[in-house]
Amino acid sequence: MPQMGVSVAEGTVVLWRKQRGDWVQADETICEISTDKIDTEVPAPASGRVVEVLVQVGATVDVGVTLARIATDARPGEPHSSEDDRPPAEAPAPEAVDPPPAVDPPPAAASAAPPPAAPERPPAPSGRARRAARRYSPVVQRIADEHDIDLDEVQGSGRDGRVQKKDVMAVVAARGGPAAGDAGTAEPTLHIESPYRPGAGGSASGPYTPPEGRPLSRMRQAIGVHMKHSQDTAATCTTWIEVDVSRIELARRKLGITALPLIARCTIGALVEFPLLNAWLEGDTHTVHEQVNLGIAVALGEDGLIVPVVRGAQDLSPEGLSRRIRDLARRARARELTPDDVHGATFTITNPGQFGSMMATPVIAQPQVAILDVEAIVKRPVVVTDAFGDDAIAIRPMVILGLSWDHRALDGALAARFLAGVKKRVEGYEA
Repeated sequence: MPQMGVSVAEGTVVLWRKQRGDWVQADETICEISTDKIDTEVPAPASGRVVEVLVQVGATVDVGVTLARIATDARPGEPHSSEDDRPPAEAPAPEAVDPPPAVDPPPAAASAAPPPAAPERPPAPSGRARRAARRYSPVVQRIADEHDIDLDEVQGSGRDGRVQKKDVMAVVAARGGPAAGDAGTAEPTLHIESPYRPGAGGSASGPYTPPEGRPLSRMRQAIGVHMKHSQDTAATCTTWIEVDVSRIELARRKLGITALPLIARCTIGALVEFPLLNAWLEGDTHTVHEQVNLGIAVALGEDGLIVPVVRGAQDLSPEGLSRRIRDLARRARARELTPDDVHGATFTITNPGQFGSMMATPVIAQPQVAILDVEAIVKRPVVVTDAFGDDAIAIRPMVILGLSWDHRALDGALAARFLAGVKKRVEGYEA
């Protein structure tokens, strides 16, 4: 298990790209591992033949543990049991050469014995045997076995061409219905994934069959573990404040960036003023950081979310923050982050408002003591006071900022003062 970053102590093997007997080139991906936050690929340290896989899929091992062994004295193209249909003990057939000139055999030899029969070629491996080279879920394999489907011939629609349940069910449907050979007697489904079956008279009033479930993805499982741990650990409270972002809107249009890096810049200023929020609480140890390593939550669609870190954010301008955030978000969605990219945040900002939400109670990322939630910017009528002290109703772009904070390390008064500090900087922002 290689040291993939200073923050990685162990990893779980989630996929072997190469199996015993396969040839692998140096730096070619040999397997994939999952750390506590991201998946990453492991390159082969040398070229050679994989002779032994020591850690199976699903096993978690410490950094430094040997995952597999590679024979570097092997040569590519050498026949072996994993690459052809012959049994391991069978010698390879000799290379074809031009036949020697024909010679009439002696009379005795001509009638001595019939020529030996050509050796029979072993039967082609079954569909199940060929599946060793590809990975399928138990549900997909069961359906394929029940309907005699060769999964090697099924076009997968999942990630990296993975065959999913809907792909094999489409093959079943194309053959004539839910069961091979029963097309004339089986009742058709409303849809290949539908749990309903037509009842008497063609109505969909038959008994409900719950859809078959599937396990959570590794990322969703990791998110669940971290979030549940945070809720079990922190004494979480949430405080909200409403902020006029008129000046932020003017500045972002002038600079050609989004509102997030500008609000992040104001937040960093408040963290410098109230450093107790730029901190970790580990057990009874409260560590206050001078450097602001700002975590920015990035949504990955159905896969979940990940929080890459902008290190030394206190030294960056809004434009610099914007570039760093865009780069981290791009690499996160392209699965190009390293373990160190998601480690060491001292404070986190999450921005669900980009999807239109109005208010939330974010979960603190341990061991941090607070997280800021930026909601949707919405134009609303508000009461404003002019320079003469007169009140009037005006339309202003407004946002709700929510701060979830750990009552073990902070109090409500400090949380409110911090939010007031962010509000002051946002409403008084000058580009």
